[in-house]
Amino acid sequence: MDASFFDLRGTHNPHRWYMPLSPAVCVGPPDNLFMFGGVGLASAVSAMERTTGRPVIWATAQYLSYARPPSVVDLDVWVPAAGKYNSQARVTGHVDDREIFTVNAALGARPSELSKQWLQMPDAPRPEDCDPADHWRGSGEGLHSRIEVRVAKGRYGADRVGKAEEDGRSLLWIRPRERFPIDAPMLAIMADFVPSGIGNALGQNAGGNSLDNTLRVRRIVPTEWVLCDIRIHGVHGGFGHGAMYLFAQDGELMATASQSLIVRVRESAKDR
Repeated sequence: MDASFFDLRGTHNPHRWYMPLSPAVCVGPPDNLFMFGGVGLASAVSAMERTTGRPVIWATAQYLSYARPPSVVDLDVWVPAAGKYNSQARVTGHVDDREIFTVNAALGARPSELSKQWLQMPDAPRPEDCDPADHWRGSGEGLHSRIEVRVAKGRYGADRVGKAEEDGRSLLWIRPRERFPIDAPMLAIMADFVPSGIGNALGQNAGGNSLDNTLRVRRIVPTEWVLCDIRIHGVHGGFGHGAMYLFAQDGELMATASQSLIVRVRESAKDR
């Protein structure tokens, strides 16, 4: 198997996987790190694809608790239905007896010559023409130090304050610094950048904790960068909702994503 962004390991049981956590897959202040939600969805997608031998069609994660390094997350794969071309599966991710996330998914592929795309990639400057963006907490050694972000529209870092994006939209070019291939698990990690659009939309140093994350995969093609078109739909009652469209550099729509989250305004780097 090719190297991946996270350390998912198999066992003697093809339905049981485990993932040791290190700061490299975690976010948060240095004294309160926790696993990035997208890593939970990505690891579950990888476990299901490897268990069933089929590519993911869609997967949705519900985040229930936090997993902190150096704990080990166990992933149990269940396949309650498997047909000729597709399987229905779910994963429970837990640390000891504490459930961290649950992921439901469909996997498979059907023989078909139909391939059409109606949603088009928005006009955006090339990634090499965009300024690099640093996460508002700085680089450090966590997950954000391993992801390169370039802003094609909107604001990503601390300069968001007082500069709300009226349409609630941002365009981010994203790639892993370690040049891992762009596959469904990598797209699941990128999809969890939807909360970064909250601060851009509000014009505040704000983001949030994901309640869920749904990834729908259309067609994955080779690409170095992914254009993440983030659209925040609305915020009310302390919660926010948004979506993302993930395009390859050649304009191919690879996947869509959507999330709901707890909105948090962060007054300092110590705020979670």
